Amino acid sequence: MPAPALRVSQLTHDYGPVRALDQVSFEAPPGRIGLVGANGAGKSTLIKLALGLQDPTSGTIEVLGQDPGVRTRVGYMPEASALPLDQKAADFVTYAARLAGLPSRDARRRASETLYLVGLDEERFRYIGDFSTGMQQRVKLAQAIVHDPQLVFLDEPTAGLDPEGRESMLDLIRRLGDFGTSVVFSTHIITDIERTCDWVVLLDGGTLLRSSQLEELGSHGVVRLELHDRSEDVTRLLRARGADVKVEGDVLHIRSFDDIYSAIQSSVAQAGAGIHLLEEANVTLEEAFFVPSPEPPPLPGSLP
Repeated sequence: MPAPALRVSQLTHDYGPVRALDQVSFEAPPGRIGLVGANGAGKSTLIKLALGLQDPTSGTIEVLGQDPGVRTRVGYMPEASALPLDQKAADFVTYAARLAGLPSRDARRRASETLYLVGLDEERFRYIGDFSTGMQQRVKLAQAIVHDPQLVFLDEPTAGLDPEGRESMLDLIRRLGDFGTSVVFSTHIITDIERTCDWVVLLDGGTLLRSSQLEELGSHGVVRLELHDRSEDVTRLLRARGADVKVEGDVLHIRSFDDIYSAIQSSVAQAGAGIHLLEEANVTLEEAFFVPSPEPPPLPGSLP
């Protein structure tokens, strides 16, 4: 069995008083891995720890079964521009290949092949400073994969791109997976993950929400319960039975679990509420960021 692309155990990292990651543990297999969360969720910190650019406060992280810093086997496309605008694309990507250990002639050949792969064959002798944002993103991707790594980290690779540029970048990410290169694709755009990845790691505020195959997220339902009245009482009773409930007015979104319909029936009957609509839908990746609404305060005369 191949080693996991990432193996993380009780990983914690602090920036002074700010905790960026809090005891995160998961394993992600080789393939296209979506690292998704809002800005500040800890995605970039996790990547920097995986690359050995920072040391964790506590816990461990392995990349391809080894400690961080396996530079010849990984590639990195940073979120920041970090490009030498006064260099030609071919020269810069060749330089990146030389840094990865390729001999001069092989580095030049690989740079030409990689720039062709990312769609910059005709522009490879132009200065990077003359490139559009989308073309600069392609140069960043080219330098990350020019040495044919086993795993490449892409930190917000679609940032700043127009719809056409985003579609082109997503197509390149899908093709990397088809070529056998594992990808860790970090983004806060959930639909991009759904279109490109096989495995998803969900982070929120430095904690792990979920790590699983993308298709598994669709196997867990959310039941939509629309009530005529007494939604606060039904919510409280369902939560007392261990249910995750998100409240939008008189509509309750309940994470599916065993005997969910029995729990709904009992709670509605105990609260004396009336049901307007009850239906089940598949979970989207957006719904995987399921955060229960704050429990409503007790109302005078309401059920405990």
